[in-house]
Amino acid sequence: MKTLQHLLSVSAIALLLTVAACKHDRKDDNDNNNVPPISDTTNVVGYSLLNHINGIWTGPVSSSTSVGNFPDYTADYRPVSASQVSAKNELDKHNDLFMSFFIAADCNGYKMAFRNGGYFSGMQRISYLVIDSVSENGSNAFYRFKDFKAGTNRTYADLYFKNDSLYMKVYTNKYNTLQQPVIHFAWDAGRQDNTAAQAAVTHFNFPKKELVKNLCTAFDGKTESIYYDAALDPYPETAQPYLGKTTVNVTLANGADTAKNVYLIVTTQPLFSGFTPQLQNLKYKSRYVILRGTDAQFVFNYMHPGSYYIYGLYDTDGNGTFGSGDYVSLSGSNFNTTFTLAEKEQKTINLPLTFQIP
Repeated sequence: MKTLQHLLSVSAIALLLTVAACKHDRKDDNDNNNVPPISDTTNVVGYSLLNHINGIWTGPVSSSTSVGNFPDYTADYRPVSASQVSAKNELDKHNDLFMSFFIAADCNGYKMAFRNGGYFSGMQRISYLVIDSVSENGSNAFYRFKDFKAGTNRTYADLYFKNDSLYMKVYTNKYNTLQQPVIHFAWDAGRQDNTAAQAAVTHFNFPKKELVKNLCTAFDGKTESIYYDAALDPYPETAQPYLGKTTVNVTLANGADTAKNVYLIVTTQPLFSGFTPQLQNLKYKSRYVILRGTDAQFVFNYMHPGSYYIYGLYDTDGNGTFGSGDYVSLSGSNFNTTFTLAEKEQKTINLPLTFQIP
């Protein structure tokens, strides 16, 4: 299963998306009633992005930074309300990303906003970008987002959709050390699947023009819309709607070396039919994480409601893929451990990695 070696790429994304910010005092702006009413006829700049973003997207990342290029990054975007989509990914207990697009109000009307937050090496960073430019022609669409305060002089993101392709480029002025932003990273992704998002689309009658967050005065007194402290965040992860979490308890075989890596992979379609691999279904990978054997428990937080398959691999030889002598999870007479997560549900899965591959 060669593709498992690509799991490390999410670490690169976490690094690439990390941008510098000065720490500011928070000004609360949680009242959505101080803006004009929104209706089906209200102009929401960039609204059609919600028709393009849903799905499991996978593709390589190219970077001009010192971390280099990476072959694979996956994001599973689905609605979490009638006017917001999100995708959460993590590498391990210390590195993760939570990204979402939603309808916001600034002081000039209703616009799409891009929230990108997470941890890299234990350092938290949350940034907010607002739509700046839109060009749409059928299945082809371009959207540019910029920093709410500092604009494109600080950081901006370009998203270009063409049928089932997504080209995303992020630019930064490198911690305000450059006069003009330079390319930070580029993600060339293809939509692998859109069926997993359909239950939420139906549930919310998605998309609809509903205000998610009033950000008109949220960044007053700041020079840029970036944070390092979740306590200052105007729309924190804990306030995100609809999502649940799944706690996975891992049990290793007797005598297993806890210094080895353990891989957890969550998919929306099975990777095995009984004991026969269905490797083509790796495109349905939704979440994944790399742990050490000492990490007996992991929480997939802010997880989309839905039906899943979860797999565990204890990598005995350290080659990053399934092989003779490795241990895998076993459920009954096959390798498929299934579960369903409901809205806001907290689920616990016990995953014994006790079947040794001959």
